[in-house]
Amino acid sequence: MSAPLDLTPQERAELFGGFDPDDHAAEAEQRWGGTQSWTDAMRRSSAYTKQDWQRFMAEAGDISSRMADAMRSGAPADGETAMNLAEEHRAHITRWCYECTYEIHRGLGDMYVSDPRFTASIDATAPGLAAYYQAAITANADRHTA
Repeated sequence: MSAPLDLTPQERAELFGGFDPDDHAAEAEQRWGGTQSWTDAMRRSSAYTKQDWQRFMAEAGDISSRMADAMRSGAPADGETAMNLAEEHRAHITRWCYECTYEIHRGLGDMYVSDPRFTASIDATAPGLAAYYQAAITANADRHTA
């Protein structure tokens, strides 16, 4: 069971745009339900207020915007700028959702390019951003686990 979002339909639209987490709750629970990450994410998010969700989304948007800027500037995905942003992304997930280990983060990066829904959502910020994110996440994980 997913954590209930105590938000009105209008607040959900303001925060998440056309994405409704409830539309994907069953799939997410089937994939990750029973894991410690799932349990932690449900526990944490069930207590979030509208203001918490606004901060969460603003931080995520800021990281994605800066990652897109790095990509557009020609910064290599395995360079310091992109890897540092990937580390911010990982820390953001740990702060708000669950302990995002480097292994888990790699898996997320891979999903960003293997699941067309993730790719389309991320690439809406900048074409090619999902693949850039994936490469930066992988490079960042490599530098921390090598």
